[in-house]
Parts: sequence; C-alpha cells; structure tokens
Amino acid sequence: MPHQDQSPGVDLNSRHLQKALQWLLARTDWKTVRFRHDCTWTPPMLAQTAFQWAWSGEQTLEERFVTARRLTAHLFPDHGPLAGSSQAFMKLLRYWTAPLVCLLTVALRKRVRQALPGQWESCGFVVFGVDGSRVELPRTQSHEAAYAPSLKRSSRRKRNRRKRPRKAAGVKAARIPQMWLTTLFHVGTGLPWAWRIGPADSSEREHALQMLEDLPEGSLLTADAGFVGYDFARNVLGSGRHLLVRVGANVKLLRKLGFVRESGGTVYVWPDEAARRRDPPLVFRLIVAQGPRSPIYLITSVLNPKTLSDRAVLDLYRKRWGVELFYRTLKQTFDRRKLRSKSSQNAAVELEWSLVGLWGLGLSAAVEMAKAQVPLSRISMAGVLQSFRRLMRDYRHPVIRGQTLRAMLRESLIDTYERKCKASRDYPRRKKERPPGSPKITDATSQQIEQARMLKFLNRG
Repeated sequence: MPHQDQSPGVDLNSRHLQKALQWLLARTDWKTVRFRHDCTWTPPMLAQTAFQWAWSGEQTLEERFVTARRLTAHLFPDHGPLAGSSQAFMKLLRYWTAPLVCLLTVALRKRVRQALPGQWESCGFVVFGVDGSRVELPRTQSHEAAYAPSLKRSSRRKRNRRKRPRKAAGVKAARIPQMWLTTLFHVGTGLPWAWRIGPADSSEREHALQMLEDLPEGSLLTADAGFVGYDFARNVLGSGRHLLVRVGANVKLLRKLGFVRESGGTVYVWPDEAARRRDPPLVFRLIVAQGPRSPIYLITSVLNPKTLSDRAVLDLYRKRWGVELFYRTLKQTFDRRKLRSKSSQNAAVELEWSLVGLWGLGLSAAVEMAKAQVPLSRISMAGVLQSFRRLMRDYRHPVIRGQTLRAMLRESLIDTYERKCKASRDYPRRKKERPPGSPKITDATSQQIEQARMLKFLNRG
C-alpha cells in the first residue's frame, strides 16, 4: 500500500524546497557550462545539490552529501541513478565550483536588485561594506602548505619582541592554517556581494581592490580603519566609486592646502612619498562624532554635505557593522568557524558553497520580509536556516497547515526583547582592541602649498 506522501495531489515539503531552489537558479545562464556526455549530473542538478550540501546540518561532509544526494534523487525522479560516491561528488565540485559560483553570483546580484528595489540604495547611494576575517582549518599538511602564513613574515613580525622564551611557541601558533576571507557586503539588504579567499596573511586591501570591478559605478564603499592608505584610496576613487573610511593615529591629514575650493571639513591625504612621486593630493571631507569610548574620525570623498549629510555618513558607517553580523552568522549560526575539509582544495570548495548557500538563504528571507513590509534588520538567520533544514529533513512529509516555507520565513524574526547588559558577568573575556586613535591633522606648509599649486597647474595643462 503506497504511503500517503506518494499519493497524487499531496502537497509535500519537497515541492516547496524545490520551488525555492528553482527560484534561486532561475536567472542562471547554463550555456557556458558543459558536462561530459557520460556524466550522470547536469549543471542545475549539481548546483541544487551543492546548495543542499551547504545547508545540511550533518556533522561530516560525507553525511551532508548523503542527505543532499537523497534529496536530489527525490526531486529528479525521472533522471536516473546519480553517482553515489562522495569522492566523485567532491571531484566534480572542485572542477566546476569556479564557473558555477561565477554564474550564480551574477544571477543572485540580479535577483537582489530586481526583487528588493526599495533596499537597493541607502541615503541616495548604493552602499557596500568591506571587511576581512579568518576561518579556521584542520591542521593538515595540505592546509599548512596552502594557507598557513609565510614563516619568514611571521618571524619578521616577532623579531622585536622581548620575551625570547615564547618566540618558538609564537611562531608555531602563527603557522596554524587559516583562510583569510574578505567580503563585500551590500548594506541595504545585508547580503554578501563578492568575496576573495586566500592564506591567513593575505592583504584585505588587495582583496578589496580585486573586487572593485564587481561594484556598480558611483557606489559608495565603507570600511574601517584597516583600509586606510593613499594607494588604496586613489584606486577606489579612480575607479569611479566613492569612499567612506574611518581613520586613526596612523593617518596624517592636511588642511588649508588650497588644492580645491575648501570648506570647514576639507582635508587632504597626501603622504610625503606620494608628493615626491608628484601624485596629486586626495580630497576628503572630515566628520567627527563621539563614540562610546572615544571620538570617531571619518573621511568621505563625497564632499558636498547636501549630497550626503554628516548624519547620513554616521548612519552609513554604523550600518557597515552588518558585515560583522554576517561573519557571526557564517561562523556561529552556519557553523563554519572551522571547516571540515582536510584537503586545501576541498576546503576552498566548502567555503565557496557555504557563502553562496548563506546568500541564497538570506535572499529568500529578505524577499519575503520585504513583501510583508518587515525591516530586513529583523531577519533571524537562525530561524531561516532552521526552516530550510526542516524541509530537508521532512521532505517526504505533507505540508502542515500554515507551515509552508514562505510562512516559516516570515516568522523567522528577531524578537524585540531588550537584553540586559552582560558586562557584569564573570565569564572569560577576550582582550579588548584599542581604538584606532585620532589622526594627525596639521596645516599644510608653504612648501606643500607651492607644490600642490604646481601640480594643479600641470594637471590643467
């Protein structure tokens, strides 16, 4: 006697899961991806399985593959038998992850812009945040060779330390393999936009510059004090994008240089090395606000306060904190603080599909919240992930009344309860980072003014 979930006309959880996957992949152009004629997978099937593999809550990669393959076989009953080996699946993903993720990234960006038009701009700009973080890896020879910091660089950093007995332990700790992940984050929706992966000692500024071409023309990039520097700022501004960055004690700002028509907040970034190269000074507007512990100094390339007010600048910088929440979701809620893969190639695949999978979850929830006119800041990613995993777990079960995927997503909200301050609790705490301090703001010397005047004259000529 057939089970009730096999009866025609029964609305199963698997159908709602399949509709969500098809919606995420609907804008993808598969023409550039061609598998071998004897391959039992197709590009859409592999992408759907990879999404489910990333969403699965199983503890091992092998169990995640078994769960995802079983779901794919159920969703595509007429396709025929699929390759049942986890090793074959990972080999296929290693070869095709780069082109598939590229196609999916393009499709998901179009989805973000078209499905969430009200959240596309913030304060009149398309705003992105950028930040980096480390992801832990198992200590294997493959990971140490691919992702551990350079031994020479680690030794150079510790050369001037006084505590000689701990030097060996410090170098050993520095060799722990970790991935460095730099992410571009769309501020209006709270969704990732692009990312770069590298060894633990990668430069987040270099990663950010590599991703500049992924940003729309005229967009605004916000960053913390780790993204300062003349060359970085000049590349961002030269690409046709705007910049909003926090500055600290490692930055020297000039006033009264006379290079442009100035107002009260006009400052210049023009280090001595750039002046010797006869590179022009970079013009910014300085905004100072009182933070929780110390003043916050922000500079932006949007010079006109009517275009972007001081209050809007502070609001956008506060919203940049969303990238920190994204990393917390990735590492804690999504359980990717430490990856499972023991091979460096597999670890890159695992992280790439984790990011794409998290993007798909967030986009699905954001669209439902926007339809319900709920602020996207109230999305509970833990609830969203739980909703998808429930469908994956009970995919053969009929849908319970009122518990469709759309209904569960709309209920995945952060409560409005205000938590008490946890500062008085006695659990161990990490060492607090020092604030970046105040930038060095000085008036331009007569020599600098004359050199700027000559550069201005030469640029006009």
